[in-house]
Parts: sequence; C-alpha cells; structure tokens
Amino acid sequence: MRLKETLAWARSQWGIFQRDDMSAQEVLRWFLYWVPFGARTAGFGTLSLALGPLTRDHRASTWAMKRWSQVSLDRLGIRTTVSGTDGVPTGGHMYASNHQSLLDILVLGACLPGDIKWAAKRSILRVPFLGWHLALSGHVPVDRQAGKKAAVEIIRRLEAVMRAGKPLLIFPEGTRSEDGQVKDFKDGGFYAAVRAGKPVVPVVVDGTYQIMGKHALDIGEMAARNSSVQRHVDIVIGAPLHAQPDGSDRERVGELRDRCRQTIIAMLAEVRARGGGEAGA
Repeated sequence: MRLKETLAWARSQWGIFQRDDMSAQEVLRWFLYWVPFGARTAGFGTLSLALGPLTRDHRASTWAMKRWSQVSLDRLGIRTTVSGTDGVPTGGHMYASNHQSLLDILVLGACLPGDIKWAAKRSILRVPFLGWHLALSGHVPVDRQAGKKAAVEIIRRLEAVMRAGKPLLIFPEGTRSEDGQVKDFKDGGFYAAVRAGKPVVPVVVDGTYQIMGKHALDIGEMAARNSSVQRHVDIVIGAPLHAQPDGSDRERVGELRDRCRQTIIAMLAEVRARGGGEAGA
C-alpha cells in the first residue's frame, strides 16, 4: 500500500489518525510515537523476511517477532509483569486472551512462551513488513465478514496449527473492548481446539486499555488526559482448560467457550483487586 492508502487503512481498521481536527501538538505527538514504531516494524520485518526462510521452522522470523515486541515495549516505556508461565502445556494449545488495546499484540508477543501463531485480521496482512512477516511465518488470516464456507476453512487452518504442535493465539471477543471489560466470546477458535483435542489456556491482559484505549491516537493521548496513568501491564496465564468428553461438538464448544470467558472474567477481577482497579464483566 502507498502511504495515503496505509493511513486510510489504519484509520478505518485500527482507529488511529482518525480525527481531522487534530491540533499541532497532537500531530507532532502522533509522529513521535508512530514513525519510530514504523521504522522498527520495517527493520525487524526485513530481518524476518531475509533470514526466516534460511532457518529451520522459520526460527529467525520467530526471534524477529519477539524482539520487535520486546524492543517496542521498551521504547514506549511500558513495563510488564507476567505470571503463570510455569503452567503452560507443551505442544499444541490455544491461548485465548481478552482484548483491550492494539498494544495487546506487543505485550503478548513479548511475554507468551512458544512460537505463537496468531489468528490475525486479514486486513493486517496488507500492512507492509508486518503483513509480509505474518504470511511468511504461518499465521492464520481471519476475515470476520467471510461466509460460512470461508469460516470452515479458517477453523481447519487454526486446527492445523495446533495439530502441528504450535501454540495458537486468539482474541475470542473478535475486536478490542470499548471500555476495558470482557465482551461475549465467538465460537471459531473453540471449534478448532475441540476438534484438534487441544487445551485452551486462558490469558488476561490488564493495563493496555488505560495506556491506549480503542479510539486513542497514540499512547500519549491517555496520559495527556490523565497524568496518573501508569505504563504497566499485567499478564496472567491461567491453567489449561479441556473440553468436556461427552456431547456434540456444538455443546462441547459452547461449554468450553463459556467456561473460558468466566475464567478470564474471574482472573481479571482478581488482578484488579490486587492492584486496586475496577473489575467487571
């Protein structure tokens, strides 16, 4: 995409650079955050594209992705606290995380163990370097507007990731939360986990919404509104959840989906209680 098309895409898909009445200070702050981020994405994306095909299982691409996430968090001044990594199962499984912010990708990319494959919005594959990396590394594009036949193929590809022994990352809410609370979960990823016979690992991210909510221009906007905002994110990885052994696929998927959502809500409430935040569903 050309620059103009990229900005139009970012405006419609991610909600950034979306206001026409930005002040000079907001425009300057936007460039100070997003231009260096774009340069880092191009740099690590180039490493992934150049070295990934030369290494076994595209390990150089996995390294580039994790370093991109870690370096970006460091440059943005975001600190993380991670718990629960000892309980992550080996082999294929599915991470199911709540979704508060664009920053969740960086946070989870930096902190979750394993060669993670995302269920990524298809439109992200149009982004130069990042999209090319995702396509090269075996991540699964997801189009929420696709028909039933396409949805069946997506589930098959998600299932194949886990059967190949890789961890899969999904955001079962399907989009970022408007208010930081956990929304209803969609079925797709849970069908893949049930059919592959793999566990679902609930993950809670808390703090990214306060740093950069859904409609914020950049991470500086929230701080400008509230000087007490802390650039700290908690990531809690829960115990693996397994589908019930009996019942139809539909029944087992629905039960696992609802149990996972309730587990994440309870985990989020516990995190916020420890930190003095506001819990909710």
